Amino acid sequence: MELSRRNILRNTAASAALTTATAFKSMSANSKAQIGMIGTGGRGRYLTERAYAGVPGQMDVAAICDTFTGNLARGKDLVATKGGASPKTYADYKELLADKSIDAVVIATPEHLHFRMLMDAIAAGKHVYLEKPLAHTVEEAQEIKKALAKTDRIVQVGTQNRSNSLYQKAKQMIQEGMIGECHYVRAFWYRNALPDGSGAWRYAVPADATEQNTDWKRFLGPARTRAFNKNRYFQWRLYWDYSNGIATDLMVHQTDVTAYVVGKGIPHEVMANGGVYRWTKNDDREVPDTISCLLDYPPDKFHINYSCYLGNSRQGYGEQFMGDEGTIEVISRSTLNFYPEAYPGVPGHIKARKEFTQTIPNNDNLAVESHIRNWLAAIRGEEKVIAPINAGFEAAITGFLSTVSLRSGRKVKWDHKTDKYTLA
Repeated sequence: MELSRRNILRNTAASAALTTATAFKSMSANSKAQIGMIGTGGRGRYLTERAYAGVPGQMDVAAICDTFTGNLARGKDLVATKGGASPKTYADYKELLADKSIDAVVIATPEHLHFRMLMDAIAAGKHVYLEKPLAHTVEEAQEIKKALAKTDRIVQVGTQNRSNSLYQKAKQMIQEGMIGECHYVRAFWYRNALPDGSGAWRYAVPADATEQNTDWKRFLGPARTRAFNKNRYFQWRLYWDYSNGIATDLMVHQTDVTAYVVGKGIPHEVMANGGVYRWTKNDDREVPDTISCLLDYPPDKFHINYSCYLGNSRQGYGEQFMGDEGTIEVISRSTLNFYPEAYPGVPGHIKARKEFTQTIPNNDNLAVESHIRNWLAAIRGEEKVIAPINAGFEAAITGFLSTVSLRSGRKVKWDHKTDKYTLA
């Protein structure tokens, strides 16, 4: 999490490049956006599928890029099947960005590559849909926030819960006073899997993967140099060099949507603990499988209690917005439950409210489609993105502070005036 000399040099270079960004031609309402997909692994292909399903006729995937030839081939086949065309293919994302026919790019790569790719995309005059988290360190996020204030490129961060109709309903219900004052949110995410299961981020390593067809050097990017390692390449979420684990893969969605629903951003104080408790035998993972975080907002009299464990799936995942007059919980992004308070002597106006449940099947897919649709509409000037850079910054910083606290064993305090943290 430290800002190295190498980071300073590359951040400075990126800011300088931003000032020479080319002017972007405006798109008419009837124009099809020409999209470049940077990263055609599991998430990149999923976003491609959702785009074809949710925004037909509004975009063409004109180019794709991946450092693994297997992913590149699967991405090309997907575009040919869903889009009826053969996209240009690249191993180097910079060559894709140099293609002036590309209007916008989707970045769905390991998180340690997000900063450099975003800054280069903006410098090339592209609009961007960036998978969360915004960056890999506090310092990178700070640099992005400064740089994006100088450009008119449209950037949507991939925290799609903001486009989920149930969270939008929860936000409206709270604004209407359905749960009274909300000072406390409990958020949780529990998973389980076999020792080699994907639920623990031990994604399957393709049998045909080699150092020659994975382009290890490009994968490493700004990360420290080390010998080729298939596990690190395909299971990158398990290692600190490329990921912040639970904090920026799972928790980031939940703290972001809490900020959206109740209007709270970066906490003032964070305390986290946990570790690798389950996956300890013959396993070289570094990021925790168990974490608990206390996120405090003293001036706002607000608190988030967050927990995650990758060894039990019984409770699933969700958020509970607890007010003094009722509770709203969203479970698995597909079910909203409302419960009015029922303690002895509860006032009549609260007692008169009826609990209810609403379930929308496949609602996360619908949310992703809506998120992409909103981004394309913003590019055309018809809407504003629902997950702009500032929201992505707040979500990422919350995750980073949790990681700093966990790895240091100390409480972390955030200064909202200077955008810096200190260890208590």
